[in-house]
Amino acid sequence: MTLLLSRRSLLLGSSALAVSALPAGQIFAAAPTAEEIAVRVQKFYDSTKTFRANFAQVYFIKVQNKKKESKGKVVFEKPGKMSFSYDSPNGNRVVSDGKIIKVYEKDAEQMYETAVQKSQYPAALSFLMGEGKLVKDFKLKLLDPATMKFEGGFVLEGTPKEATPAYQKMLLYVDGQTSQARRVLIIDAQSNRNRFDFSEPIVNKPVEAKEFEFTPPKGTKIVKP
Repeated sequence: MTLLLSRRSLLLGSSALAVSALPAGQIFAAAPTAEEIAVRVQKFYDSTKTFRANFAQVYFIKVQNKKKESKGKVVFEKPGKMSFSYDSPNGNRVVSDGKIIKVYEKDAEQMYETAVQKSQYPAALSFLMGEGKLVKDFKLKLLDPATMKFEGGFVLEGTPKEATPAYQKMLLYVDGQTSQARRVLIIDAQSNRNRFDFSEPIVNKPVEAKEFEFTPPKGTKIVKP
């Protein structure tokens, strides 16, 4: 299944500062570690009951050298609820009530249903839904934001401590001022890359229960593991 699921602040460089270049008596704070950045991100989302934003998704299929682009709106609510609504003409939907995730493909007229814990997206985005802990669940390291073209923030690479067939690595592009994840990049074992860019975020605004409910059109083929 190939579908879907998935600023400015002072940049603290990772390179050492030459002591001779420092003005007399001036002290600079040490650059934060990967774990410290992860704690900041975790703290923000731990204090967030609901999260909604616009998203732009780019899914790159390595073996085909093919890229799929789409956009829409996303909503998360604790505990474990998620809703991706794709703009027309795409019309796809990804909905989770915290237990079952439904992935509806409009063009194929089919919908996949699977347990949340077996799906790639909740596993990698669990911190957005109030589940999972970045420091506990991932081996973390910071990447150079200039090289990653994300100056003004931090790029955090996470490798799951427990191997999972869903994905091999996750990159978080973290806003330097708010500690929000502005971009999430998921890389799987086949080197496919699933990138989500979030914009215009709104937090802690009530969400109607029907947001996490979805019934496909009549005639849709239901596919289960």
